[in-house]
Amino acid sequence: MARSAKTAERSGKDTGGKGMGSKAMTGLGRDGLTRAYHDMLLIRRFEEKAGQLYGMGLIGGFCHLYIGQEAVVVGVQTALSAGDEVITSYRDHGHMLATGMDPRGVMAELTGRRGGYSHGKGGSMHMFSREKNFFGGHGIVGAQVSLGVGLAFANRYRGNDRVAVTYFGEGASSQGQVYESFNLAALMKLPVLFIIENNKYGMGTSVERSSASHDLSKNGAPWGIPGAQVDGMDVEAVHAAAKAAIAHCRSGAGPYLIEMKTYRYRGHSMSDPAKYRTREEVQKMRTERDCIDNARQRLLALGVEEDVLKAIDDEVKKLAQDAADFAQTSPEPDPAELWTDVLAEA
Repeated sequence: MARSAKTAERSGKDTGGKGMGSKAMTGLGRDGLTRAYHDMLLIRRFEEKAGQLYGMGLIGGFCHLYIGQEAVVVGVQTALSAGDEVITSYRDHGHMLATGMDPRGVMAELTGRRGGYSHGKGGSMHMFSREKNFFGGHGIVGAQVSLGVGLAFANRYRGNDRVAVTYFGEGASSQGQVYESFNLAALMKLPVLFIIENNKYGMGTSVERSSASHDLSKNGAPWGIPGAQVDGMDVEAVHAAAKAAIAHCRSGAGPYLIEMKTYRYRGHSMSDPAKYRTREEVQKMRTERDCIDNARQRLLALGVEEDVLKAIDDEVKKLAQDAADFAQTSPEPDPAELWTDVLAEA
């Protein structure tokens, strides 16, 4: 992500994992929490701007916003090391920004412009960055899980100590290929961290109606994959759990599974009116559990001044607006691009 000079580096000693709802410091420290606040807020403002551009007709096709779930990807990213890989599903803009991809390039791809990460040909669900080790958002439900296991297999084959982080939703967690991936990862003790982003609704169906398992962190148990259930609205709790899980994977002990209990404020996609839940439910989450507001209150309690937080707010608004301006002024792809990137010669 783009950072300001005022945005501090991560610091602080890990104090171990905490249970759900923990309000204690969990290893980020004041500076690390400030940076996490910046990153979560950038994702929030970027997604809000993307929603505006979609409403203006400047983004076509599907567009799945990450608003509400920012603590999951930011908390995990704080626990990763250089070279670790990330792969996810179609709700992917937040993951791109968290890995450090340029907001301009992401927004330009959303609008189908030449300055986008896939030169305007991939759109919301199909952009990648080898530089940032982001191996894409994927539109086929659950397909990225087996690809993530493939990344982990490649790491084991090459003899490095990298970990592949594979995100998927609670809806995808019931896909057959997910369990096939669990089996192979456990059998070969592959360094892969499976993360279920349980935002309660797979499209319009609640997880209570779609899954007989009510603790998704135990879904890997038949293969001996350890799991944890974490408050995905608490960036510090996410950081602590991810740090422990990644250390497990990197040590050669095999895969690990985390169920992040989170919530999306918008519909499944921009075309979803979300009539399957009440406004009161959404508002309750916004007012009582919002990951950004809670991080802000913790920072104030730690002595961070309002002026510092206001400067961060102003900065990320400018970054989001700059990305939108760049996307709208970037030219459309040349028609000749139809014939590129369709064949890889080995």
